[in-house]
Amino acid sequence: MKKVLVLEDESSIRSFIVINLRRAGYDVVEAESGEEALEQLQQNPDTRVALLDIMLPGIDGFEVCRRIRAGNSRIGIIMLTARAQEMDKVTGLMTGADDYVTKPFSPAELTARVDALMRRSGGDTETGSGEIRQDPFLLNTRNRTLEKNGQRVKLTQVEYSIMRMFMENPGKALSREEILDTVWGRGYFGELKIVDVNIRRLRLKIEDNPTNPTYITTVWGYGYKWGF
Repeated sequence: MKKVLVLEDESSIRSFIVINLRRAGYDVVEAESGEEALEQLQQNPDTRVALLDIMLPGIDGFEVCRRIRAGNSRIGIIMLTARAQEMDKVTGLMTGADDYVTKPFSPAELTARVDALMRRSGGDTETGSGEIRQDPFLLNTRNRTLEKNGQRVKLTQVEYSIMRMFMENPGKALSREEILDTVWGRGYFGELKIVDVNIRRLRLKIEDNPTNPTYITTVWGYGYKWGF
């Protein structure tokens, strides 16, 4: 069964999330502290998506996200943020989250976000040649990995999807809307800024000088281009 971790210290909000995810057919694991969430993930290694509240007693959602990402690049991570916490959204994405949901949210919105990440984090085997090579990069589409100069670059599933889109469209200017539709899916509830933050995170991983990128270049007022 598709398993989701819900980390939320407010029991009423956690119950609301859990009930709606179970109605949508998910197997839900609950945690009310960061420490408990990390323990639950160890006990449930088949968890494919984690919903992490930010404001928590003990270690906060950002730190939980960092620790998860240190050992697992495949799991999908969604941060739960308050409406006024704009910087929290960016910080959450930069620490390794794939998406964020702003409180209060509807059951339909939450389920749609989890569904989208669940599809991506499944890491289904893909057919075809299996490799896209554009030196110094090699993208393996069968095991969904990236190498630069023969060294593995750890990518989240969202970052992998962005890299694949770029490498399949070398030299083509891609709009933010186009990237959002392809990577997050049509009908995505979120904002375009999620594209910008994920590009910034990706540049930190693949560019020789992230402040002066040569592989992923900005097309001002439009989007981005894979610079080959």
